[in-house]
Amino acid sequence: MAWVIERHGAKGVGYMACYRDPEGAQRSAGSFATRRAAQRAAVREELKVNDGQWHDATLGKITFQTYVETVWLPSRHIEASTLAAYQSYLNRQFYPIFGAMAIGKILPSHIQDWVTTAAGNGLSAASIRKYHMMLHSVFKRAVRDKIITFNPCEETELPKVVAKHRRTLTPGEYRRLLDSIPDPHRLMIQVAIETGVRWGELIALRPSHLDLQHGTLTVSETIVEVPLRAAPNGQRLYVKAYPKDNEPRTMGLPPELLDQLQASIQHKGLGRDDLLFATRDGTPISRNTFRTRIWAPAVKASGVDFNVRIHDLRHAHASWLLAGGSDLRS
Repeated sequence: MAWVIERHGAKGVGYMACYRDPEGAQRSAGSFATRRAAQRAAVREELKVNDGQWHDATLGKITFQTYVETVWLPSRHIEASTLAAYQSYLNRQFYPIFGAMAIGKILPSHIQDWVTTAAGNGLSAASIRKYHMMLHSVFKRAVRDKIITFNPCEETELPKVVAKHRRTLTPGEYRRLLDSIPDPHRLMIQVAIETGVRWGELIALRPSHLDLQHGTLTVSETIVEVPLRAAPNGQRLYVKAYPKDNEPRTMGLPPELLDQLQASIQHKGLGRDDLLFATRDGTPISRNTFRTRIWAPAVKASGVDFNVRIHDLRHAHASWLLAGGSDLRS
């Protein structure tokens, strides 16, 4: 039951509004000049407790960075690569602005100011939306934990993403590019364009994934590359026992590509569980190293006049299939 405590001090008589929180602890709703005002304040807080609407404002004093690092991040069941991306977003975008702020003091206007500043600094609309989605998740968890009463990201006005047309390699450009790839890596690029597999899936392929009798390739693993500081067990490149979308998939390969793969396996003396495409030491190929030392020089040497990413081979593969009348859903 709400009650009032009368206090006598140097400035005269004052009245403190009292009530009990959901845990039964005594709380103050403030000090007032009249008993009636104090009683009303105490009753208001007591009604919030009874209706389940009461909020402990002191919880919102935790800083944004402390909450993220002690509550939000540990609660996320995510891959090491995703964790590394989140930490990068936080360090570059959010900790410098919100890190030392009490999470309960961060308002929608603060979020909107970040969006406006980020856009003014040249951050793309797509990146702003991606970062904002993560920020929204932080505050959503804080609302669920009753740290704050509302999500300040809820009504943010975000810039519109304008889709950009991206050129696709033509078969002729691909052949020129393939001819510019050094011999040790050429077969790997052929497999990439013929199958449309992702980079991590490509460098995780092993002889055991090939069924030479039926002419198929099964993608059942992927290799993830993360910064060393975020690497599990200190390994910057590590194998996951499933590819993206969590479902192994099997695809047919052209007979000539199968013959090339079989010849490569025999020439290298690979065992069933060795990597088909690896460094000289048999370790996974770093995407960043391959891009700077092999891919970029080959693109330049081929005369292809636009920036081609390794990932673009997937789009070229899909485009050629569609042009040939294939159904990508099958």
